[in-house]
Amino acid sequence: QPRVTVRFVVLPEGLQEEVALRFALLGDPTRLRLLRSLHEEGELSVGRLAAVTGVARVNASQHLNRLALAGLVSRRREGTTVHYRVSDPIVDALCELVCASVIERARTLAGA
Repeated sequence: QPRVTVRFVVLPEGLQEEVALRFALLGDPTRLRLLRSLHEEGELSVGRLAAVTGVARVNASQHLNRLALAGLVSRRREGTTVHYRVSDPIVDALCELVCASVIERARTLAGA
């Protein structure tokens, strides 16, 4: 099993809530599907994201708005169409790290 070095950063008082908010945002399966699609495709419109993830357009828009307010994705308007992309590079790294851990755990359990 690969070793991962984790360094905990001492946060100034009050930023723990911001960290908890980011984990909560990333803890939603719909948001993870949206982020995965943005990671794979780059910038996508709300309509296209809704189509490729199977999420209703209104729900996709609400989830993307939450992610944008937290600074995890950014948006660009083109006429009446809004396009989103991942704007915080740590999102991809964090998802890759957690997904690798989940895959390794599943392999371990399957072999047990």
